[in-house]
Amino acid sequence: MLLTITTTARPATDLGYLLHKHPDKAQGFEQSFGTAHVFYPEATEERCTAALLLEVDPQALLRARTSVSTPDFALAQYVNDRPYASSSLFTVALGRVLRTAIRGVCEGRPELAATPIPLELHLPAVPCRSGPERARALFEPLGWTVRAEPVPLDPGLPGWGDSHYLSLTLTGTLRLSDALSHLYVLLPAMEGGNRHYWVDSTEIDKLLRAGGAPVDGVESEDGAGWLAEHPEREWITRRYLARRDRYVRTALARLTEHEESEEGVADPVVEERESSLADRRADAIEAVIESERVSSVIDLGCGGGRLLERLVRHRNLERITGVDVHLGGLEIAHRKLCKGCDPGGGRGHRPLFADAAGRSDQRPRTELLLGSVVYRDERFHGHDAAVLMEVVEHLDPSRLPAMEDVVFGDAAPRLVVVTTPNVEYNRHYEGLTDGSLRHADHRFEWTRAEFAAWADRVAERYGYTVRYLPVGDEHPETGAPTQMGVFTR
Repeated sequence: MLLTITTTARPATDLGYLLHKHPDKAQGFEQSFGTAHVFYPEATEERCTAALLLEVDPQALLRARTSVSTPDFALAQYVNDRPYASSSLFTVALGRVLRTAIRGVCEGRPELAATPIPLELHLPAVPCRSGPERARALFEPLGWTVRAEPVPLDPGLPGWGDSHYLSLTLTGTLRLSDALSHLYVLLPAMEGGNRHYWVDSTEIDKLLRAGGAPVDGVESEDGAGWLAEHPEREWITRRYLARRDRYVRTALARLTEHEESEEGVADPVVEERESSLADRRADAIEAVIESERVSSVIDLGCGGGRLLERLVRHRNLERITGVDVHLGGLEIAHRKLCKGCDPGGGRGHRPLFADAAGRSDQRPRTELLLGSVVYRDERFHGHDAAVLMEVVEHLDPSRLPAMEDVVFGDAAPRLVVVTTPNVEYNRHYEGLTDGSLRHADHRFEWTRAEFAAWADRVAERYGYTVRYLPVGDEHPETGAPTQMGVFTR
């Protein structure tokens, strides 16, 4: 497996600083499946080429395999494309050997790492059954000029046709860290999930980090990152995560519903009033749940657990589920709900509390799930009521139909409570002008008429009736700051 990286940026030998590999040295890096070599076929002031060559040891691969699933496994371990094609083995070696370069770290020359330079990347054998068109669709949106030529099965026998491998050459002016990140994500996607290792949930963070998306609340320099903006992001994500639907749903949701950037954060006066209003929203939702006598609730988009912390005090609720796309929010909710947990409560949280007489009792079983409201999930089934408290406005309008299908069509609880800001009321917030949104991550905010039109349409389509309740102090002209729809099936 071979990758060459060429630049003509003068002095071209600065490529050694970016890769943290000296042009005058040939270095070897032992891997569990072989040896990765870094060397420089050419290194002048005008042109410099670095090569990453991975020599795969088929016996090491055989020793690492703990199970077999086909009768021809012994031969297949030795006769395959692993030593030659840019597979998951190569991606792992790339991530380990050039890790610092991928992260864009160059302590001695930080300005160099931040500067786009002319680059040419060449890989002589890349598996891509979808053909050259797919390679162009993946790399061209990222600023690359792509030359993708099918490799013939046998040059001496042209009648056999082409293989599903490409000779891939990428030319463009980019930061080296971006170029390597593109390869780190897109090469496994092109290979199509034929990994040499088991894909688990840790691959989600690897994908998002390489794609420039926020991980653990840390925002990349480019905000949402290149993967979130890529027109083929769903195809890339599915293939990178080996088509494991649960991981794919989580990754896509985190890509499309990333946390707010620092730009455009609402005025502090708005934030203070919204915090007070949040308590009134939770009060209103609690009142609806009590009046409807529900026995189980799922809070879709529960965030840090503001509503869940209230609901666990209701003894008539047998089951409470919180769902959010952000792991950080779920961790906050977990800490809130686990205060005084019963260690013998089994699956889910069983917090203990005492009544006025000092007698212990159990709160309802609560469960926290990492998931998204725009993807069907069997774990959402079986609840009396679903709550979307200040959730819908964080979705792109194009994704609202998916949310509607998940909540009202697939999960179909008896009761659905939706709250969302009333944009007409925003003029009463100091620091907000007409047309301004209350939160930087809001994709839209509805007027009362727009919310009613949406809710009426959804109710009619999925067999619900809907009534509207104001939340907060009403103004005679603009109504209440929050509008609530209560859907009953």
